[in-house]
Amino acid sequence: MLRIIAILSLFCLTACNSVYVKPNSLKPDQKIFVPRGGYTMKRSIKTVMEKRGYNVNVGRITRASDSSDLDFETYIVPPNAKYSVRVQERSEIFRPIWCMFNGFWWWNFNVSIVEQKTGTEILSWRGRGCQNSSLRKLNELLDTMEIKSDK
Repeated sequence: MLRIIAILSLFCLTACNSVYVKPNSLKPDQKIFVPRGGYTMKRSIKTVMEKRGYNVNVGRITRASDSSDLDFETYIVPPNAKYSVRVQERSEIFRPIWCMFNGFWWWNFNVSIVEQKTGTEILSWRGRGCQNSSLRKLNELLDTMEIKSDK
């Protein structure tokens, strides 16, 4: 009985991912808009895409004030951006000990990549996992999504 509880506990603690990906839908060397900032997946996705040859652009900011005197920022997406990336991150109380051997950080995130002209979502990824595992998964997804040239 103790063995079954231990196995179920480990199963509950494993990383979970839910992914929709549209294969052969992402053209390399294109301009991609990603909002500025970020400290985990948002920052890392910019770095990964830049290393893969994409032109990552964070757009311009305009400042505005609403009637309650609170300042807020809006982003102006560059008109020639082919794709837009949105990353939402959540803080996680649970941080597995094994992440110290797999990139240290535990991430909990949503990633969406949209083709700007048509509004088609080509990646929808709800995930959580250790840093290195999540970045390996991101590279696998980008490999599936990228249109391969006939060279």
